[in-house]
Amino acid sequence: MAPFLESVKSFADVPITADGVDTLAFLEASEGVVKLFKLLENPAFTPVVSDLEGNITKVRTRYDSHPSQSSTLELLLFTEHTTEKKQPASEGLMWLLRGLAFTFRALQAAQNNVQTELSKAFTEGYENTLKGYHNFVVKGIFAVAMRACPYRKTFYDKLASDPSGGPPVPADELNRQLNVWLAALEKILVRMKKVYEEKKYGDVRL
Repeated sequence: MAPFLESVKSFADVPITADGVDTLAFLEASEGVVKLFKLLENPAFTPVVSDLEGNITKVRTRYDSHPSQSSTLELLLFTEHTTEKKQPASEGLMWLLRGLAFTFRALQAAQNNVQTELSKAFTEGYENTLKGYHNFVVKGIFAVAMRACPYRKTFYDKLASDPSGGPPVPADELNRQLNVWLAALEKILVRMKKVYEEKKYGDVRL
């Protein structure tokens, strides 16, 4: 095994061409976010993990049934909206992007200030993204999850550690890897937010 960010697909490795964002590579990188939340070992984040996994499945199901029409996220959205009365994959992708936006904002807040604890960073990320979509009950669930975040040092140590017993990633290299991961994720989020809004498919707060 390897340190976390070296063991999952980075959003920096998701191809983006004139045709759009590569669907399978994007889904693989998104599965890395699921593993990231599991790394937090916070039972309160179980609904987040389930939501991410469910939405990844919706998009993958569409890809598996219509591979030639789903090679990029943009093509998947266009073909589903022009050929189907219902668009479960498009809705699933929208919610997946919203969840990724929450993750991006939270980790960006943590990276921007080394003194910021995860509970504050994730609260800030939630308030800027998902909170506006949630009802009173779901907001309460997330409030509990934010308070139950591990300490910043504990989380970063887990990101740096090698489960097989090898040396941990040095702090400067970990920060470099995480910043590259976040910058690539932001690029995809900005691109897809524009697609959803221009085509009136929905909205993604970033």
